[in-house]
Amino acid sequence: MDVMTTTPGAGLGAMIRTWRDRLPPSAAALPVGRARRAIGLRREELAELAGVSVDYVVRLEQGRATTPSAQVIASLARALQLTLAERDHLYRLARLVPPADDAISDHIPPGVHRVLTRLGDVAVAVFAADWQLIWWNRSWAALLGDPSSSPPRLRNFARDRFPVDDGPARLAAWPVTELDRDTTDLAVVSDLRRATGRFPQDARLAELIHDLSMGSRRFAELWATGTVSAHREDHKTIEHPSVGPVTVDCDVLTDGDSDRKIVIMTTAPGSADETKLRLAAVTGHAHTPVGG
Repeated sequence: MDVMTTTPGAGLGAMIRTWRDRLPPSAAALPVGRARRAIGLRREELAELAGVSVDYVVRLEQGRATTPSAQVIASLARALQLTLAERDHLYRLARLVPPADDAISDHIPPGVHRVLTRLGDVAVAVFAADWQLIWWNRSWAALLGDPSSSPPRLRNFARDRFPVDDGPARLAAWPVTELDRDTTDLAVVSDLRRATGRFPQDARLAELIHDLSMGSRRFAELWATGTVSAHREDHKTIEHPSVGPVTVDCDVLTDGDSDRKIVIMTTAPGSADETKLRLAAVTGHAHTPVGG
């Protein structure tokens, strides 16, 4: 006779379904239609937020897919807005080791998610301590282009700043210029140096520093200065293909000990740039998924 090793309703698929059912679409900045029956997220919505196929979500919930990768589990945890304890439980249900406390976290706590979804049409993205892009909203994708077409490993602002090959930028689909590029370059390098002190054992950060030091002379020169500081604000002009050049203020907020960076792009109230930003957001909303 077979012996059950998992409490009914407590396995990987059941827990994904439970957490999906409890998360209202409004918490994920998704529209709520009048004819909607589901209280929580639909499978299609979870798939979009997590960047996986709907079929894979179905197979996970039905127990037909039992060995998801750590990357998929991290994406599902972000999309479902799990607490750290819930995230770790999800990893264990997938027979994976939860991220260590001294590793860079790609997790976004529910409270931060709530703040992000209440920013309306403001273009906002979240980066991990090593400038790895982990979340963006529809307005960000409408303004800069949808980053989801790039492989997750390459969605890194530092790799974009200091390319080691001749490939195209992965975080912006059209040209972006800054008021003071040198200052921004130094700030990004300084951020990474500070991260090495906070997360000295993180393998992804070590690989990033190695790749950029070996492949980018500019990065190597700035790294050699030993500067430690933080990236706080910038001014950028985005050459948007539909609305023309848009000049934005770019502010960077740091989220606690995890060193997550919340990047917010805004325009001067009442300016022509504000009008362009709104137009870009409206025209792009129908085609740009929320990242993560």
